[in-house]
Amino acid sequence: MTTDQEPEFSFKREMLAALPSLRAFAMSLVRNSHNADDLVQDTILKAWGKQDSFEVGTNIKAWLFTILRNDFYSKMRKNGREVEDKDGAMTASLSVHPEQYGAMDLLDFRKALDGLPEDQREAIILVGASGFSYEEAAEICSCAIGTIKSRVSRARNNLHETLKIEGEGEFGPDKNSIATTSRAFMH
Repeated sequence: MTTDQEPEFSFKREMLAALPSLRAFAMSLVRNSHNADDLVQDTILKAWGKQDSFEVGTNIKAWLFTILRNDFYSKMRKNGREVEDKDGAMTASLSVHPEQYGAMDLLDFRKALDGLPEDQREAIILVGASGFSYEEAAEICSCAIGTIKSRVSRARNNLHETLKIEGEGEFGPDKNSIATTSRAFMH
């Protein structure tokens, strides 16, 4: 293997490793698997075309998330408005109805997460689910670190209130399903 091929191979490998996280982030933004897949595909194509502008040694995952986020907001501006799913009809048509309490608890958590303001949902997914540091999330969202910390804190408080975590006892038959499901987001 020549040295000319090594950076391309490394770039490709790192980009492919980020796909699951990119898809999860895209799903949190568009809430539709087809649109999320399209958004991830567009992100990968843009990244591949702009790989010369990627600085080796920096965080490729954060770079890809920034491309995805910017592409999403560009498309939102072009469309002029976001499709709302207030009654959950669209979401219900995309999901399988739960057959056990854990699945119902997860659905409750998803509804609570979807009910967060977009900036809070984005921040808590980046920090809580995708594993980005506050600094990396701030870079992706093009805002101050304090803003990200505030958004994550408000999101945690809103989820806490919505799900009545800790002491309310309304978590299904085992009394802690939602607390377990949401622990990654809450701490």
